[in-house]
Amino acid sequence: MANSNHYQTLQVKPTATQAEIKQAYRQMAKRFHPDSNHNIKDSDRIRRINAAYEVLNDPQQRQNYDRQQFSSAKGKKNYKPQNQQYRRQGKTGKNADEHLQQWLEWVYVPVNRFLCRILNSLEEEIDELSADPFDDELLGAFQAYLEDCQHFLSQARSAFGSMPNPANLASVAAHLYYCLDRVGDGIEELNWFTLNYDEHYLHTGQELFRIASQLRQEALGAMNELT
Repeated sequence: MANSNHYQTLQVKPTATQAEIKQAYRQMAKRFHPDSNHNIKDSDRIRRINAAYEVLNDPQQRQNYDRQQFSSAKGKKNYKPQNQQYRRQGKTGKNADEHLQQWLEWVYVPVNRFLCRILNSLEEEIDELSADPFDDELLGAFQAYLEDCQHFLSQARSAFGSMPNPANLASVAAHLYYCLDRVGDGIEELNWFTLNYDEHYLHTGQELFRIASQLRQEALGAMNELT
């Protein structure tokens, strides 16, 4: 466990939602807390659990941590295997150009289109709902918007996973991946708001959408640097 990352410490996947992370933390904190289990006295384990939750429970800290993890993994395994892959497949410059063009048309463009349909309409939808969050008709319209968002997100994820990204667009793909992840978490938080009217979920959902919008812009910036 000494070399485990925060996700491994909490025994969740990197794609876990904020709710899943919170639930995992509660279960592990209860399991390893000395007051609830006198047979387990692992203060270092408890410290790692608390440290992992402190980072992963905060959307901004989690985003920074995910980027560090991605960069570290990429630095360890991508450079040499990438060269081996191109030698093994015998890709020519023409094939690489075709791969790039296909990825742009089949992945990058549709993913961005779906993301825009989700992200660009949130504030307008919240403004309409704010007239009276307890009004059944307004709340129903907001829930329908979230259902549309979930549908667009599903299509975006399907497009994203339809083909591997070109090696030189790895940073673009990484930004899009984390953007989709944050959008998914944001939709879940907003759905929680419709169930209990707790504004904490509304604000968290808005913040996750803001982070997602920033990641989409960073993907666009990385794309512009390479094309």
